[in-house]
Formats: sequence, C-alpha cells, structure tokens
Amino acid sequence: MICAENLLEKMHILMEFSAIINSTLDTSHVRERAIQAASKLLHADAGSLLLVDSETGELFFEVATGDKGERLKEIRLKAGEGIAGWVVQTGEGVIINDVQTDPHFFKAADSVSSYETRSMVAVPVKSGTAIIGVLQAVNKRDQEFTPEDLKMLTSLAHQVGPAIENARMYETMRESFYGVSLALAEALEKRDYYTGGHTNRVSAYCMSIGSRLNLGEKEMESLWLASILHDIGKIGVEDRVLQKAGQLDNEEFALMSRHSEYGSEILSHIKSHRAVIPGVRSHHEKYDGNGYPDRLKANGIPLVARIISVADAFDAMTSDRPYRKALTHREAFAELVRCKGTQFDPDIVDAFMAANKHG
Repeated sequence: MICAENLLEKMHILMEFSAIINSTLDTSHVRERAIQAASKLLHADAGSLLLVDSETGELFFEVATGDKGERLKEIRLKAGEGIAGWVVQTGEGVIINDVQTDPHFFKAADSVSSYETRSMVAVPVKSGTAIIGVLQAVNKRDQEFTPEDLKMLTSLAHQVGPAIENARMYETMRESFYGVSLALAEALEKRDYYTGGHTNRVSAYCMSIGSRLNLGEKEMESLWLASILHDIGKIGVEDRVLQKAGQLDNEEFALMSRHSEYGSEILSHIKSHRAVIPGVRSHHEKYDGNGYPDRLKANGIPLVARIISVADAFDAMTSDRPYRKALTHREAFAELVRCKGTQFDPDIVDAFMAANKHG
C-alpha cells in the first residue's frame, strides 16, 4: 500500500510533468523531463527512455540518466532483445527486482556504462495503439519496486507518448517551414546569382550581430529567417533591372526599391512566414527616417530590419560590382561609422563591429 502523503507527492510530480509538457514542443526537453520525472516518481537512481527506430524496429537509448548514461546511447537493441525489447514485444510493463538473473536482461548495457543494474521497472510508451518506446526506472533506493511503482510509471508513460508524438509533428512542421524558406531563397538565386551568395553572407553577419546583442532563441530564429528571405521580393523585379550590369538610373532604382514591398506581399500568403514580414519589408528603412518603403524612423524600425540593414550594406560595400570594385573591410567599417545615426542604428553598428573584432 502507498501512504496518503506519498500518493500526494507522486500526484504532484505527475501534474507538474503534465504542466511542463503542455508548455513546450521541444522534443529534447520533453524527453529529458520524462526521465527526471520517472526517477523522482519511483525514487530510482536512474532512468532511461528508449525509442523504436521506425525503419529497423531496433530500440535505441534516446535519454539515459546516471553518471554513465551518455554511454548507453551507443547501444541499439534488436527487436525483442533485452528487457526493453521484451516489453515492446509483449506490450506489457514489468517489474524485475533481480535483473542480473533475468533471462531477458541485456548485460552488455552494464558493461558499456560501467553501471550495475540491480532492479528495474519498464513500461511501454504508446502513441495511440502503436508502441513507440520504453520508459525505464532503474535501481530503487533502499527497497524493491512495487506494483504501485508500475502503475505510477505507466501513468507517466501515458503522458509521455502523446507528448513525444506532438513534439515530433512540430519538428516535422518546423523542418518543412525551413525547407520552404530555403526553397524561396534558392528560387531567387536561380534568377540572380549575386543575391544567393549575398544572402548567405548577410545571414552570417546577422547571426553574429544577434549573438552580440544576446538575442533569445526565438528572436535569433526570426532573424535568421528574415535574413534568408530579405531579398525574396526581387523575384518580382524585371530581369532588365535585376540583371543590369551597370548602375541603375532613377527609374530603374525606383523599380528595384519595390522589392521590399514585393517580399512582404509574397510572404503574406504563407501563414507560417508572416512573423518575418517586418524584417523583410523594412530592411531598407533608414534610422533618420529617409528610407523606404514606409519612411520609418529610429526604434520605429523593427529590430530585425535594423540588423539586416547593417549586414546588407556591409556585404554590398565589400562585394565587387560590374561598375565598381569592392571596398576593403576597413573602408566599409569606416562607412558604417560615418552613417551611424543617419542610415544605421548606432547600437547595431557597434554590435556588428564588436562581433567582427573591429570595435
């Protein structure tokens, strides 16, 4: 029997875990917290989460705690192999309080990890009716695992399965999102070879500025996407203007200037890309309000756009054109400094120069 105080503690752990997994779609975070919850819930020394490889049917250690847990990630169990393989095969959880004498125990795991497994509870992790992995708690402190422990770990596994699948689906969508972004950038490169190389360099400069400004993970992601797509509107610019070998006249420059508006219009039709529109639309705005297309000023210009503006200008200045030779980096840095407070945000220029060791 489990006392009321212990039951309350365990229910609190389960609810805490539920709150955590409902607040994130980060696959690694979900898996790590699942193992932490399993060990805490059952007062175990260590825990592990093995997942089924959908192609081979093998089990691999996705997460393993304990001093030597990382070494277990080298192991792959064939279908039906080990206690975890047995759990997948039977679809039932097990309690084994003398693991070393169990015929299903995979002893090589202890050899690899230099860890002695004495007891274990292992339960299947399911998504719908399909078993996608096995959750294990290892070596209960000072006592044996009980049927109550099996019930608790099973309850935890019921939350882990859907959480992993949701996180996987999110990751797939995220990869598709990036794929669409890169495909759009590549489509532009096919029309304008210069823009392709330019885009990659601008993106690298933007990342260096963002790191220097200590931007968060989501801000850095938005900055990367906007930098990759900042010139996507050039797809809508006529070839005679986009591919002109010489300097643009006033009429041609006006046509080229429409690319930031075209870019925002193109991306407005892709729901997943709408968050990057401000950076794409406003990267030619100037700090003093004399830019385009909206004549925004100072902090009224989105931060991402202010960052791209500096990176974009620096790469343009340091690249050869048919009508002029590239400036040296020293000359380009001097030009950035000269235009602080007029064309560029002074803080962004300082961050760029410091990130590139010229501050």
